[in-house]
Amino acid sequence: MKDKVRRGGGRNQAKTDAISQTGGNFVGVKQDEVSSFPVKIQGAGVEQFEQQVYGFWLVQDTVMSLLARDEVCPRSNLSLALAGTTLDPLAELQSLKGLKPGAIIRLVEEPYTTHSARIHLARVLELLRASGPQDALREGRSPSILDTLTHTNTPESSLPNGKSLKRTLSSTKTESTHQDAISPEYLLPGSSERPLMALLPHIGRPVTPSYLRDLSLSCWNPPPGNRKLQGDFMYLTVVTMEGRRYDVTSCPKGFFLNRSTEDAFDPRPAQSSPVCHCFTDLLCHISPAFKQSFNTLKSRCQLPPVEAMPTPYHTLSWLGPPCASRTHKNTFSRLGVDEQAAAQVPDWNEELQTAHDLPQGSLEERLQRDRTLLQVNSAFVRAVMQGAETVADGFAEPVNGNPEDPAFLWGGLYLSQGATSTAFGGEKGRRAAQRLELKGVQAYTDLEGMEGLHVLPTAIVDYRGVRLSAQGLAPGLEGSEQDQGATPASRGLLYGVNAGPQESPQRRHLLALLARAAKSLCIQRHVVVAPKGHQVPLFTSVDAQGLLGADGRLYILDVFRTFPADANFCAEEATESHAVTGEEDCNKACNEDQEKNGCVKEGWAENDHTGSGLPKSFSHSLCRLRPELMQAFIQHKHCQFTQCVKEMLNENGGFEECATACDSRATNAVRAACKDVGSVSDTIFEMRFNPNVFSPGVLFPPSESASTKLQQRLLKEAATYIITHQIPAFIEYCLQNNEAPMDGESLKQALHQRGINLRYLGHVIKAINQSEDKEHLRHITRSVIGEIFTRSTRRVFNSFLQGVDVPSLSGAVSHFICCLLVQHFTPTPVGEETKKKSRRRGRGVGPSDSTTWSTLTGAELWNLVCQDAVETYNISDSLGSGPNHLVEHYGLQKLSLLREFCLKTGVQLRLRDYLFDNQSKAPIGPDDILNIFPVVKHIHIPTVDASKPYRAAQNFIHKGLLDQAHEHLKEAAYLFGRVCDDLHPDACYCHSLLARVAFLQGKSAEARSVQLKAVVISERVLGFDHPNTIQQYALLGVYVYAGGETILAQKCLLRARLLVLTVHGEDHPYTATLDSCLGLMLTGDQAGQFLKNALRLNTSFFGPTNLHTALNQHILAQWKCSKGDYRSAMTHEKEAFTAFTSLFGEDHQQTRCSKEFLCTITKQAVQVERLLRQAGVDCTEQTVECLTPTADTILEQMALLTGIRKITQSDKFQEYKQKHLERKAMAAKELGIKLTNDPITLETENTRQKRSDKDTGCGKEVEDEGSPAEENNSKNQQEHPMSVKCSTVVSTNDHVVQQAEQKRHEVKSEMDKDDDGERAAESKRMANGESEVRVAEETVTREIKIEVTYDEIKSDVKNGEINESGVIAANPSVLKSKGTWADVVSKASIVSETGDKKVNRVAYPVSANRGAEE
Repeated sequence: MKDKVRRGGGRNQAKTDAISQTGGNFVGVKQDEVSSFPVKIQGAGVEQFEQQVYGFWLVQDTVMSLLARDEVCPRSNLSLALAGTTLDPLAELQSLKGLKPGAIIRLVEEPYTTHSARIHLARVLELLRASGPQDALREGRSPSILDTLTHTNTPESSLPNGKSLKRTLSSTKTESTHQDAISPEYLLPGSSERPLMALLPHIGRPVTPSYLRDLSLSCWNPPPGNRKLQGDFMYLTVVTMEGRRYDVTSCPKGFFLNRSTEDAFDPRPAQSSPVCHCFTDLLCHISPAFKQSFNTLKSRCQLPPVEAMPTPYHTLSWLGPPCASRTHKNTFSRLGVDEQAAAQVPDWNEELQTAHDLPQGSLEERLQRDRTLLQVNSAFVRAVMQGAETVADGFAEPVNGNPEDPAFLWGGLYLSQGATSTAFGGEKGRRAAQRLELKGVQAYTDLEGMEGLHVLPTAIVDYRGVRLSAQGLAPGLEGSEQDQGATPASRGLLYGVNAGPQESPQRRHLLALLARAAKSLCIQRHVVVAPKGHQVPLFTSVDAQGLLGADGRLYILDVFRTFPADANFCAEEATESHAVTGEEDCNKACNEDQEKNGCVKEGWAENDHTGSGLPKSFSHSLCRLRPELMQAFIQHKHCQFTQCVKEMLNENGGFEECATACDSRATNAVRAACKDVGSVSDTIFEMRFNPNVFSPGVLFPPSESASTKLQQRLLKEAATYIITHQIPAFIEYCLQNNEAPMDGESLKQALHQRGINLRYLGHVIKAINQSEDKEHLRHITRSVIGEIFTRSTRRVFNSFLQGVDVPSLSGAVSHFICCLLVQHFTPTPVGEETKKKSRRRGRGVGPSDSTTWSTLTGAELWNLVCQDAVETYNISDSLGSGPNHLVEHYGLQKLSLLREFCLKTGVQLRLRDYLFDNQSKAPIGPDDILNIFPVVKHIHIPTVDASKPYRAAQNFIHKGLLDQAHEHLKEAAYLFGRVCDDLHPDACYCHSLLARVAFLQGKSAEARSVQLKAVVISERVLGFDHPNTIQQYALLGVYVYAGGETILAQKCLLRARLLVLTVHGEDHPYTATLDSCLGLMLTGDQAGQFLKNALRLNTSFFGPTNLHTALNQHILAQWKCSKGDYRSAMTHEKEAFTAFTSLFGEDHQQTRCSKEFLCTITKQAVQVERLLRQAGVDCTEQTVECLTPTADTILEQMALLTGIRKITQSDKFQEYKQKHLERKAMAAKELGIKLTNDPITLETENTRQKRSDKDTGCGKEVEDEGSPAEENNSKNQQEHPMSVKCSTVVSTNDHVVQQAEQKRHEVKSEMDKDDDGERAAESKRMANGESEVRVAEETVTREIKIEVTYDEIKSDVKNGEINESGVIAANPSVLKSKGTWADVVSKASIVSETGDKKVNRVAYPVSANRGAEE
């Protein structure tokens, strides 16, 4: 946190960047909070300049913002003065009297202290050091490649409207109109070459300017005592580029030259030496060369803050610079300011809790609190990484004296491996407990409204095969360890099985907090038997403890069993019976055991586990369900509950009769449904779970037997739900989506979103093998097998490193990788190689050269990996006999496996190309292992205020309200900038969605600018080769193409394709998307190669009748037309027409336009044949006409391919709305409410007529110039749905007929101009028609305000308006709201995705239409 402030990139830099980006108009943000005004800054030796400030800024925020300015940097230790009065650093600007626009604020130079002088020198050194991409790679951080790819500076993020991009656009449009980016051979379809050097093309270090020959601490430093008393802080020695040596004194007033030399100490000031407050001013005074270089440095183009500021957390780069050694000397290494130790060890717990207790009354206070929490947690994670390296290097001594479980205290951290318990499963159980403890802490951290309940800062770090758990020091724990004889209450233990009976206000408050937390976490209150025999009521797992710290705060610890147990992986005896206490119940327990032995599978659904081999024991006993699964399972049970209530009411006279009657039929139905689904309440639906059920060693009293049986049944059903619902839903999602997981990280994220633990990877493989679409899911099989392989390899690697000493780490790691990836690898013994090298060097070989790790062979390693995979994932013979089996059978790439291994273990390789085919020569040597970095898992601080407008924007997008979504996304982007400086994964997703909405509104320049920022954030926060980065590059290619930058768009798509080839390989659905876009952009023969490869991939993954394949067929037919090959074009368009007909029917606009295009191709083919016969064979090339798509058509097609726009699945939505209006009119008539039907009929007929006109005019040429997206930027566009209507359909008339002869080409060009104008006018009329439809629907909806009867609710349920969960109680309020009918259906379609269809529903009007038809 201090480093960020020192670098000038702290809180207010994010304010400046985020506020200026969003323009200051946000929903939910007060106007006075974002109103800015200019002030004039002068003083402190800088020229007067103007600065925009905001009323909510603090004075210290303004100072930090000024320190980041080029005019002020690297000055520090400044304060502000207004009208001669020094301003309070903690005062808000809007509270200052006399501060108005145009006011003059002076910078005041404050006296230095020893600490502030060192900070100033650190700022100077940071400015002088040329921080390049190699520095980021050397530190293991993921770099940003975008700036090198574009060859231009990234546009400033403060101008999303594109005004700052005009110069870039004008310079690139002219040179990229008729050119193609060069596609290397390794990027063409079918190439097997995977060069790593192309991943990081910017490795060449720029020439670093020389400022000084040397800058170090003087040999006379530190000052003697008498000089300290006179104000001397330190002495420096400077050697300028002119070769002169100077000694400099640091004092409270600044820096000056003294008279000391190498041989004599004379601290007196030199003659005519000024005292400069800024160190660079003194250097400019004594060295003209430094002055010239420094002025050049300050005038260089600055990077945007999102690219220059450090990321909150370390994002590992598995590739390092190609040269491991330093290429330049560190001129400032002997100054010592970087190694300055902290004055005191930080108290991480106190810092975190102080930030947690900050006020949250206003938005500004909440933003400050979230930002402080993020900074503290970021600094804590950095300290954890340093602590792990310190412990591994042996610089920290254990504090407990236990060699099996050593614990360390370092830097305010408590680092331990955790005790190995046989009850939990040994080493694997210990690691699982550490991971689950982190998840439990995260769960309690995410709770809102729990300010009084605290958790310790927690993280786990894997480094060199050892996992350490790091926590802040809890107050009061040391006293409890020292005084073991004291009572639990005196030690601060208020809650837990060992707390004992006690009563205090603090305990009551803690129990109240835990009860509220249990409700949010769906934990049931239950009773267990303590070790001493008494009963203890609990709101948590049996291990949790509630403490009263010495600081007066209430803490909850040991929460690793917060979530319920996974019954699929519990021991068989644990799932069959539970211990019952009490001597009088022994016979009863025996009888119950006999009964249960007769029905061992009680609680399991029939045929749910057939062939799955579940339940079974696992390698450890800490298998817990994920919170995502619990939410999905509760939603599933709620669907059953509503269906059960509905069936019972229908059996007893119907829904309306039971609801209006005054008897108990409705109540009895609810009670019966609650009992049937397992609700903990018999009057309302409420699902809670006991985390101690199926936990070994936990005893329940006899009074809890009924509740325990119910909890056992629920947990078995939840475990079954994973196999029967969630895994099939994941497979169905992968079948329908072209953005399926392509590496281990994206696979883990997709599985975790559905609550599927990674221990189910073997069951995912079995489900895919049993599926009829096994061949279509080969990319998922490939990713799952690769993830199983790398995870098993990591566990073997952790054990392998335990026996390796530090000097042999590079050789051992390289040997392990060679044995892993080279089939039958037989390396040369390390001893012989060392002897040869030693003979050359003239040295002998010591006894330490013989190593045990070098005896490992490839076959032995493969057997260990396969054994671990069988034990953990229950797969047999899936990995084969070696790495070549994975390559040949599954299509896995050894390079992809190498990448996954390095990312999981923290290994960084030298950037060069590796070949794994030579069995005798090691492809990776010790010099290729650059470093091993700690891999940290930490708490993610929630950004609540920024996430709310982001989710609201998503809801608006689902309804098609783009203007509202755009405003909320701008607000979310602003808030993300305030909290995390935009360096957060959610900020990346927010900016990407904002660019998408801006593009749909016709603001292509804004979309380009925002998407550039999204790409940089993704590269730096997620990784330069993360799957999300690949998608962001593809979207950027579309947006820059909309601005006319064809070459840059091709580079972006080629970059995305290179990353896909490296991460997964060519055989992936998203490769088809990229190839289709490249085929549209390119103009040469390579376009055909990409389009044919895309068609091959889409056909193999989705089949011939899928929408992706149909679009690909149409685009390929379009390309064939551009080449004059109309016969092949007819063949492809026929396939597209057949697919569109089967998908949408013959009456759909897409089908009609495809039919029209097919007719045009046929006519053109006949005309060409006639011309060929008339002219003869010699004139073929001169007479063939070509149909070439326009740039607007290509842009719309790429928007369809990349998912920016969607095609509506049905044309019957208007008919459905008409029927629904008629139903409501009939209901109003029956209720005796007078309802005017004329407006309904009139508006509906008008909208139908306009829709009909729009459908018939879908093939017209545009009249006005410009893109159709530009025309949609109107006020009526605010409710335009994101699904694509006729404007995206490529028809015959969207092509420009080109003739080889010059005269005919000129005539055609003139005709095309007129046709373009007609098409633009038609597009504008279509947009207006759609808007009028929306306006008419809203008018009708607002006019109809009637009470909804139960009969209408029933009809709505039958007609599919409500989703399959059947939330009946929510229906009337939805129907009586003032939203549009699209709002109602969209809400109904996105409530749940756990229905019986097991289809992942995209929350667009597409899903609404489909749901309406069902």
